[in-house]
Parts: sequence; C-alpha cells; structure tokens
Amino acid sequence: MPFRAPVTDFQFLFDHVVDFAQITATERFADADNDTRDAILSEAGKMVEEVMAPLQRAGDLEGAVLENGIVRTTPGYGDAYKQIAEGGWISMSALPENGGMGLPISLTAAVNEMMGAGCLSLQLNPLMTQGQIEALEHHASDEVKSMFLSKLVSGEWSGTMNLTEPAAGSDVGALRSKAERNEDGTYSVTGQKIYITWGDNDFTENVSHLVLARLPEGGSGTKGISLFLVPKLLPDENGDYVVPNSLKVVSLEHKLGIHGSPTAVMQYDGAKGWLVGQEHGGMKAMFTMMNNARLGVGGQGVGVAEAAYQHALAYAMERTQGRSMIEGGTGTIMDHADVRRMLTGMKADIFAARAIEMACAVALDMGTATGAKEWNARAAFLTPISKAFGTDVGIKVSEDGVQVHGGMGFIEETGAAQFSRDVRITAIYEGTNGIQAMDLVARKLMDGGDAAYAILDEIEDCAEKVRESMADLAEPLWQATETLREATEWMVAQGDLNDRFAGSVPFLRGFARVLGGYYHLRAAIAEGGEGPRSKLAKFYIKRLLPEHAGVLAHAMEGAGDLYALSPEELGAA
Repeated sequence: MPFRAPVTDFQFLFDHVVDFAQITATERFADADNDTRDAILSEAGKMVEEVMAPLQRAGDLEGAVLENGIVRTTPGYGDAYKQIAEGGWISMSALPENGGMGLPISLTAAVNEMMGAGCLSLQLNPLMTQGQIEALEHHASDEVKSMFLSKLVSGEWSGTMNLTEPAAGSDVGALRSKAERNEDGTYSVTGQKIYITWGDNDFTENVSHLVLARLPEGGSGTKGISLFLVPKLLPDENGDYVVPNSLKVVSLEHKLGIHGSPTAVMQYDGAKGWLVGQEHGGMKAMFTMMNNARLGVGGQGVGVAEAAYQHALAYAMERTQGRSMIEGGTGTIMDHADVRRMLTGMKADIFAARAIEMACAVALDMGTATGAKEWNARAAFLTPISKAFGTDVGIKVSEDGVQVHGGMGFIEETGAAQFSRDVRITAIYEGTNGIQAMDLVARKLMDGGDAAYAILDEIEDCAEKVRESMADLAEPLWQATETLREATEWMVAQGDLNDRFAGSVPFLRGFARVLGGYYHLRAAIAEGGEGPRSKLAKFYIKRLLPEHAGVLAHAMEGAGDLYALSPEELGAA
C-alpha cells in the first residue's frame, strides 16, 4: 500500500482541536490563513508521497557508506533532497530577511512529521539544518549570519549538530574538544565528535557543523563551553567555498536502523570556525537548536507510527487467516478481535501524540507572536512530553505493526520491521526520554506547577462543559485530571529531586495519557459525539486513559525502593 500523507488529519486538528486560528489572528502570522495553510499541507503531502516515500525501503537496503574518505548516500537521495530544498520545505519557518517564508512552526512541524513518515533517514538532514538556522538567527553575529544563513536557508548547504564525544554523552559538560583564538578573529577547533547525524553527504555544496568546544580559560562543566560554526569547506580569496577545512569523517556507524542516514564520527584538527553567541555561552545557543530538534524528533516518532500503522492496516485488510468470529466478516484478520484491538489502539495513540505535538507547536508560535510568558511556559512544558510520548508511541505502534503481520512481520521483505528498527533511535535522540522526563519534573516545575495547573484547569473546564451531554467521555477524563493534579502537587512538594526523578517517566506518561484524552474529547465535541472520531475517542478514554492511574501511582512512590536492592542483589541469580 502506498503511503498516504495524513493531510486531512492535520486540517482537522488545526481547525477543531489545537485552535490554529489564534495564530493567524496575530500580526506576525496573519498571512498564514487557512487557504495558504491547506495549500502548503497538500503540496507537502504530495511531495512526500511521490518523492520521499518511494525511497524508504531503498535507504534501508542500500544505506550510506564511506569510500576513501567520501560519503556516498543512497541512490535517489540527492535528487529527492534537491526537490525538498527547491520546494522551500527546509526554510518554511526561517525569517523572510534571511530568505525564509516566515511561516508558523506549527506548519513546519506538520510537514516535518509527514516527511519523517515518508523517509525518516532522509528527513533527518533538513531537520538538522532547520535547527541550525534557528540557532544562528537567535545567536549569531551579523557577520556569521551573512556568511552562512542564506546558503542554509536555500538548502545549498546542510547543517549538523556536534555535541556528543566518546567520554561525554548526556553529560555534555565532560567534553574534551578544545578551541583556540586565531589572530583574524576566528577560532581553531580540535577534537572528536561521535553520533553526528548527516555528518557529510554527496549532494550539498557544503556542510556547516555547529561544534561545542572549550576555550583555554573555559571553566569545567557546561558553563565553560563555547559554540563554533565550522564548515567543511572554507572560502578562498574570491569568497568561493572550495578550500577543505581541517576536518574529516573518520567512520560511519553501523546502526540498527536509519541506514540511509550517515551517522558519522567527526575529527577536527585545528579546523577553522566562527564563534556563535558569547564565549563560554555555547550551551544557550545550542539549546535553541536542541529544543527545535526535540519537537521535530517527537514528530518523527509520530510520523513513523503513521507509516507503520498504514502498512499494518493494509496487510490486515488483505491477509486471510482463521475463521471469522463476526457476522458478515471480511474473511481477513481484520475480523479478529485482537487485531482490531491493536489497530484501533495504534490509531488512537497516533491521534493523541500528534495532537500533543501540534499543541506544543501552536504554543511556540503564540509565544513568538505575542511574547506572552504564559505561552512560552506552556510551550516549554509541552516540549518534553511531545518528544517523549511521540517517540514512545512511534516505538509501540511500530512494534504492534510487526505483531499484526505475525510471522511475516519478522521477515524483512515485508518492510514492517524497518519501521521498528528506524524509529527506535528517536527515544534516544536529543536527550533520552528519561532525560526529558527529568526535565519535566525539575526545571518545568520550578514555577511551582503553574504551567501544569493551567493546562489541567483547561482540561477540566472543557470536560465540565459536556459533563452531562457526553458523560461517558467527559466524566472519566475529569476524574483522571484530578488524579493527575494530585500527582503534580506531590511532585512540586518533593524537596529531594531524586524522589521526583524516580517517578519522572511514569509521571510524564500519565500527563501524556490525560492530554491525549483531552484532545480526543475535543475531537468528539467537534464531531457532535457521532462519527468515527467520536468512536476513536471512546476507545481511547475507555481503554487507554485508565493507564494513568497505574503510572501516576508509580510516579509518587519516591526513590527509596529503587535503591533497596544492592548492586550485588540485582546481579544475583
């Protein structure tokens, strides 16, 4: 079954669930009216279906390789990338003064999700470039902007993010890469970085690396780190970028999935670079790119879930097996209750995760357009939930997709397993999902829970309005929200952060479950309580939402019992 871009689902979400209209009511995004929005979604969907989706399998079978120091990418990727760049899909949200379209991040997030569904390995390239563009727009000097931004926005150059080192993974502050000042105001960067997504390619004119390194007087930890823009090629005396810089791809990682995306070990040997932001203030600039990527990676999880679901649904509608248990059945495995359970659960969770993703994007746009602290706080609070839940859903839905296929799911020729292998990395990207959860219960609750309580109040207000007319949906959601409020109050009251951290992952899960119920309820309200979205909402609220009680009980247990077993006892047979 060819991939079908979920354009109508995005339109429904924007119109009825996450209130896209409030974005276009602002002066900043007034031009992004519904006609413009829908045209963009439709054109993007067409591009994904016709250009990217046909490359999904090819990237897995014939991935990127390193030959004599040159990265060779999957056949067809170069032509597809050119169409992505020329179509303006990289620069949708970039500022118009830099050559971008200045569109809301909500639209970019929707398009990125569809692109990730079509071909995750290839979509990773423009996602990294988009994040670098945003970091430069916010933190780079005018000189650096003039040198790099227009090429990145046009897609002639691509961008990367270099954080991780062999001895510095999640603990970025342990990095050993060094930088020294040059007399001409540039810097020489030396060190090795690992796991660099799209560290090189054979279809863009240049690759622009954002690299974290420490100046000689930089203190220990993250506060002493600076950020540098280090291009693969440097300008000659005529300003043409043709001079090789002192950097190279040492090797490409052999990965579980995303074989079409070259994940590089990068070596910098006194490579020339330009400072981005302030000296010793690199993490602030890098976090701009990382937060951009966190929303994008959450969307990648949802996108792969969509593709895996469509793949499994098509198989279930064709596969005959066993005797039908329902009158008038199709004779396929679609008649089996457990297959229906899996497929309906997949669809319900995709809707919930996509709605959370789009609600986060809308909050980001409203924060940009209005500068209101409340919108910025909401966006910050929803970001780790969107990233973690979106990627968890991608993993679970892809896993269920294999199960729907049965034995054929374990056979590579069906392509079901590729979704599961590809999406697994997204829960690790841009701060593992455990780190996202720790951020949620620590930094995101530093306001005493104000941002969280505002969201809970909104959910309960919505449920109250239909508590009589749609009691079977509204009442369970209202009760679940009260349980979540109690768990949030417990988290805020804990002075020992480790007690919060011990329950952070189940707390995030519980919050996501309740948010999913809220957005399903809004979909049912928009449909008048009758129709396919209302049926899906009932499935979610009756069968999936109850998970919140167990995970929130887990969340409030504290850290004590996690350390009750000694390391020796954990290892005992």
